[in-house]
Amino acid sequence: MSAETLQVGVAFASERGKRERNDDFAAVRESEGGARTVVAAIADGVSGAGGRYAAETVVRGFCDGLLSEPATLGIDRAGVRVLTALNRWVHAQGRQDERLRGMATTFSALVLRGRRAHLLHVGDTRIYRLRAGELQCLTRDHTHNHPDMRHVLYRAVGLEDTIRADYAAHDLKAHDRFLLCCDGVHAALPDVRLKQWLAERAAPEEAARRIADAALAAGSRDNVTALVLDVLAVPAAERLDLEAAVAELPILDLPKVGEVVDGFRLHEVVSDGRYSRLFRAEDTQAGREVILKFPHPRVAAESAYRRAFVREAWVASQVRSPFVGEIVELAPGRQSRLYSVMPYYAGQTLEARLKRPPPVSLEEGVRIGIGLGKAVYALNRRHIVHRDIKPDNVILGAGGALRLVDLGVARLPGLEESVGEDIPGTPSYMAPELFAGQAGDERSDVYALGVTLYRLFSGGAYPYGEVEAFSTPRFTRRTSLTRHRPDLPAWLDGVLARATAVDADARYGDAMELALELEHNLAHGPRVVAARTSLYDYNPLRFWQVVSALLLIVLLILLFMR
Repeated sequence: MSAETLQVGVAFASERGKRERNDDFAAVRESEGGARTVVAAIADGVSGAGGRYAAETVVRGFCDGLLSEPATLGIDRAGVRVLTALNRWVHAQGRQDERLRGMATTFSALVLRGRRAHLLHVGDTRIYRLRAGELQCLTRDHTHNHPDMRHVLYRAVGLEDTIRADYAAHDLKAHDRFLLCCDGVHAALPDVRLKQWLAERAAPEEAARRIADAALAAGSRDNVTALVLDVLAVPAAERLDLEAAVAELPILDLPKVGEVVDGFRLHEVVSDGRYSRLFRAEDTQAGREVILKFPHPRVAAESAYRRAFVREAWVASQVRSPFVGEIVELAPGRQSRLYSVMPYYAGQTLEARLKRPPPVSLEEGVRIGIGLGKAVYALNRRHIVHRDIKPDNVILGAGGALRLVDLGVARLPGLEESVGEDIPGTPSYMAPELFAGQAGDERSDVYALGVTLYRLFSGGAYPYGEVEAFSTPRFTRRTSLTRHRPDLPAWLDGVLARATAVDADARYGDAMELALELEHNLAHGPRVVAARTSLYDYNPLRFWQVVSALLLIVLLILLFMR
């Protein structure tokens, strides 16, 4: 069974049993809008005044925190980030407040998104999965193996100032049934009994109640909590978690200037490439100018390109920045074919500016560099790697406006299950590690940004020379920016040298650090230009070749005069 969205049924039962209070806490939360995410979590507070408080705080905090993290971060990174923050808080409270001395809690979370089930776990609460009649425990208890210490935890939230949680991801299928339970349940009921109750396929409410009652009847002396979750439907196998419904729209023949498509009147072609054609158009319904990007029919059978086309629109919709190109969201039902809509940004590309006289001044270039750094950082902070930063993909508007566009080859490390063999990008802007097969990260975007600014200031030159397609460059001697622009200060060449360092670890940590360095040096750095490098310092061999040639000419003249 497949569906447009993830569909689940869930319920839980919790009883204090023979204890004075119930230190367990369980909850289920779902995301609103975007790719549907379901979070089910359970916690068993360590006995003491703060046990229940810790359990409830961690479960609520995890659900709220995870669903507020960007989808591009990935469940593993987002989950660990949120759980680490909660652990620090619980541990600190347990040390500062006498009433909560030593409070801690076990924790197990099941996060469903798309066709994947993600588990984060610490302690001895458990997550089981019943599939095709077979019951499997997906977690491992963090308790000591000695028979007399099997109740003693060596990992829990708040137990120490650092936390090491288990993470795992599994495929998700319709009819999967999950059980989240505390040790008051699994210590009293063997797996064969749990399998029996779950396999009866009663509704989640009834199944959870039966398991809790059975644990109490079996003599459990602890709190008992059972959460049952049924997977009713999962998204179709062809769909990525990040694809919107637009992915199923047909790819038709390219339209022509003058045509009207879904209320967009096409005025002119602004770009015509191998894979797509861009039109400047008028949105007759909204009364505004836009850019429409249509995929070429020749790629209709290429599923990888189709996914990339939809991914570009999705990625752009995740970022809200005045420096990054946006995507215009259309009303449901308006779109009849596959294309994306972007605002029309009047202006020129950065490539056109660097080719037009006069040369870029220090102030103008630094202003552009700061804006472009903020654009790249807006993507990177949401764990999106652009991978094709270059002057052609930067639009300069009136009044200093700037937009970084073209997210067609962007990488989302948090959502990718594997890295393809071919690393996209423009060779002359690709960092050395990309040619070695690495997928690219924030530092490779910093390198491309550095090359872009070097070209801007130099008038079109490259720091290591232009790289031809299908060639493997050797990053040897870098040409100083002062060779092309002796009128610019030495600190600028130093900034760009660090941004384009061959060793990724020697570069700026992110694009914002580069932008702040430019801003600081423009305000406080010396305006003294770099001293012109002598021929002897720049190229000693050429210096002595010139000297030898001059001496030879003088010698020939003297011989002729005699």
